[in-house]
Amino acid sequence: MSKFQAAVAQLSATPFEPLASAEKAARAIREAAKREAKLIVFPEAFLGGYPKGASFGAVVGSRSTQGRRDFERYYRGAIDLPGPESEVIAEAARETGLFVVAGCIERDRGTLYCTALFFDGARGLVGKHRKVMPTAMERLIWGYGDGSTMNAFETSLGKIGAVICWENYMPMLRMHMYAQGVTLYCAPTADDRDSWLPTMRHITLEGRCFVLSACQHITRGAYPADYECSFGNDPATVLMRGGSAIVDPLGNVLAGPSFDGETILYAEIDTSRIAGGKYDFDVVGHYARPDIFSLSVNTAPMPPVKVKD
Repeated sequence: MSKFQAAVAQLSATPFEPLASAEKAARAIREAAKREAKLIVFPEAFLGGYPKGASFGAVVGSRSTQGRRDFERYYRGAIDLPGPESEVIAEAARETGLFVVAGCIERDRGTLYCTALFFDGARGLVGKHRKVMPTAMERLIWGYGDGSTMNAFETSLGKIGAVICWENYMPMLRMHMYAQGVTLYCAPTADDRDSWLPTMRHITLEGRCFVLSACQHITRGAYPADYECSFGNDPATVLMRGGSAIVDPLGNVLAGPSFDGETILYAEIDTSRIAGGKYDFDVVGHYARPDIFSLSVNTAPMPPVKVKD
């Protein structure tokens, strides 16, 4: 299928209540299906929540008791895989036939990971990508993914991959995506700055692929009243203002960016246009210089404990 409708969901999560967020995602999937969409992308940390403005009681050399309690609540609000939240989304994908990319906070033993989930309408949850490099204070609360979850997925719509938020500023990770032949490059994010859209446009011109970026539009009022937030406690304060967009392989913005509130953006994707884009620039083909530059990628799982018989 070369022509189809795609969607990005600029919606607010229900922080610390991932099942409520999953049910909201399922409603959005069904709504997108009515608009004949075949693919929908949700923001970073949509299931579990992005803790914008929280410090978790940390300064260099010390963590507070209240900060530990705050992390305990965040940990309880993450999801296990598989679990009831992923099943709610898988069921909506089965019912509608949509391919779904959704950000979540994944709980694995004592560590949380910022993860993108991939749902195929026919096969359910088919894979995930764990963010390989959390940004700044995110490193306090999230673990590091390894190279084993950086694969793109072959679908009837094209090759789908996900790169989360500031991973998109990692040139070598982008190159690995392009080398896999990604045609639908999904960018769940929490970055709502004016500089984000130029980054998405650059990636389309660099990879000659479609980019679908989804960011939440969420206010302080979506979080519990006792949530510690450095941006204040006025429920009307916008903590993330969106900026979601869909961009074509030549940098043309097909939908967005939107900063006006919760919405679902749609655009027609025509993957047959990708060849025309690569006519004069293929970063992993005729525009490469492997005699000068090369990239080595380790995709092996890297567990902290390896047991040999």
